[in-house]
Amino acid sequence: MAPDTEIPTRSIEVCFTPKLINLFDYKDSIVVVIDVLRATSTICTALAYDAESITPVASIDDCLAYRNQGYLIAGERNGEMVDGFDMGNSPFQYINDKVIGRKIALTTTNGTQAIKAVEDAAMVVIGAFVNIDTLCRWLKNQDRNILCLCAGWKNKFNMEDSMLAGAIVHKLKNHFKIDCDSAITSEMLYMKGRHDLFAFLENSSHRRRLKRLHIESDIKYCLTPNQCNVIPIYQNGVITKLINTHI
Repeated sequence: MAPDTEIPTRSIEVCFTPKLINLFDYKDSIVVVIDVLRATSTICTALAYDAESITPVASIDDCLAYRNQGYLIAGERNGEMVDGFDMGNSPFQYINDKVIGRKIALTTTNGTQAIKAVEDAAMVVIGAFVNIDTLCRWLKNQDRNILCLCAGWKNKFNMEDSMLAGAIVHKLKNHFKIDCDSAITSEMLYMKGRHDLFAFLENSSHRRRLKRLHIESDIKYCLTPNQCNVIPIYQNGVITKLINTHI
């Protein structure tokens, strides 16, 4: 890797919503998919607790089809667990022996859709506050541009995903060039609220949405950094733990 004193040649950009992905030249880049509340936090947690793999699927019916193949089926719509599924989208449901060695099919309102939107990228990894330092140490040593893709809420901007993108920009800005206003704006938003993410996001739309479902503990967990020393990677339709990370 080039010394820090040299001018960076790699870039880091932020896309605020999958609806805008066509504006970015990402196919030779590493795309970090972000859905803080809660899909990417849950994916990190499931793999940290030794699930074998997670298959993101777009629809409830597609997810149900995996049950006959021995998968646990999991997911939510509008924040609520789908009736008849084994698990929802709460990370706490994955912190147990039930997931060890299991394949999981997962469908969510936003996160799994965002993953599918960039499956033609050179590499797709999963980002969350719960794995941020592990992820950033690895990203720093990769020889590709980075695009942070925020899942948002139903293709609209949201605060928490953009703040995580800003945190990634902040941690990597000495190693990457930043010519992207959305990256600059994301970092500014993160810096404004970084000392108390939970309080800063109190009036954000998705935190209020989840609060109505009485899952404040999920929100606190998802906003607490560095609980999972994993880098989930999406390849050939399946998410697994990246091996040989040298971190």
